This record gives sequence, structure tokens and C-alpha cells, in this order.
Amino acid sequence: MTTSAVLRSEWIKIRSVRASWGSLLSVLVATLAITLLAFPLIGQAEADNPEYDALFSAFYAINFAQIAAISFGATAFSSEFAHGALRVSLAAVPRRGLFYAAKTAVIGAAALVLGLITSFATFLVGQLFMGEYAIGLGDEGALSACVGAGIYLALMALFASGLTALLRSGVAVLSLLIPFVLIVGFVIGDMNAGVAEFLPDRAGQVVLHSDYDGSLGPWPGLGVTALWAAAAVGAGWWAVRRRDA
Repeated sequence: MTTSAVLRSEWIKIRSVRASWGSLLSVLVATLAITLLAFPLIGQAEADNPEYDALFSAFYAINFAQIAAISFGATAFSSEFAHGALRVSLAAVPRRGLFYAAKTAVIGAAALVLGLITSFATFLVGQLFMGEYAIGLGDEGALSACVGAGIYLALMALFASGLTALLRSGVAVLSLLIPFVLIVGFVIGDMNAGVAEFLPDRAGQVVLHSDYDGSLGPWPGLGVTALWAAAAVGAGWWAVRRRDA
């Protein structure tokens, strides 16, 4: 099969498997739902806080979007391990490198496109409820934060996808990554803030801050998250290449 044919087939898989398609759409749906629930109630209430970061607060719902992105990455690859689907995929595309690269590229591209739509949508919708405290895309750091948030969501999806290829279980990856993102980063941060800066979620979210006191800048932070994702994708490729289907 040609590269374009393999890419098309992987996109068809994502669209036809309800778990992966639903988790992809939930990145946008869940983010907008949280934004519409939270901002009318507490959006302006926090604005008078001396430590208030208007830019970071604008992306409050990204904390939920990252869970959906992780779920998409995991379910998009775990479908290959259900009912012998991987054997069928490799029978159609015997070149494992082509199969893995195409699947990873489609997962990353889909997550990036929807991640960018999500980040711009949550920013613009949230600011509708901020009144005098509202900021716009022309404010310092706002545009780069929107772009960075979309890239961050795509990287988290790839991180989950690579780990799923390695562990061969979407459930195992979700059980590992969701507590890691929600709990472990805060525990390590309380113990050693310097180490916590280099965790994939903490590093990637630096781009959402208008003023950050840590050692990483916005794009170096995304670079750290990209290294985590690359390591997971590389480990997944090793597993797909070495193990029997």
C-alpha cells in the first residue's frame, strides 16, 4: 500500500471506531462545556486576586481537555489490540514502520487540528463573560498561548498513544496517565518544584502563563513535553517492531 493509502485507512479507523472518534470530539465538547459552566459563575470573582493570571485563567478548561486528549491517544491505538485487529492491519500493511508512522501521524494531526480549535474556542468564549477583565488575542502572549495550548494537547495525545503501543492496553495507560496528570505533578511539586517543572504536563503548560517564575520558557517547556512524547512514541515503535501481533 502507498503511504497516502495507509494514511487514509488510519483516518477511516479513527472515524469508524466510536471510542476513538468520541474521545477526539470530547476534547472540544468537554472544554466548551466547562468554560460555559465556570466562567459565568466564577470568572470575574477571581480577577481581583493579587496573584491572578488573566492569561492562565483563560485556559482553565484545558485541564479537562488534556484528559480527553490522553483518552483519544490511548483509545486510537488500543483498538488495534482488540479482537486481533493488529494482525489484520499488519497483513494489509506488512511494513511495520509505515503502519506505525502513519497511525502516529494521523493521531497527532487529528489531535493538533482539534486542539487548536479547542484552545481558540475556549479562550474566545471564556472572555465573553469577563467584562472589564477580558483580554483579547492582541494582548501580550494570548495568541502564542492559544497556539501552544493546541500543540500541548496534541503532544499529550501522542504521549498516550506511544505508551499504549508499548503497554498494549488503553486501560492501563489511562490508569497510569490520568492520576499522573491530576495528582503526581502536585505531589512532586510540593516536594521539589525544580523537578516538577520537567514533568510533561507542567512543562507544556508554561506557555499558558503570562508571567512564569520557573526556569523554563513557554517554547522550551513545550519542547520538554515533546521529548516525553517522542520517548513514548519511540518506545511504542520498538514494541510494535519486536513483538508478535
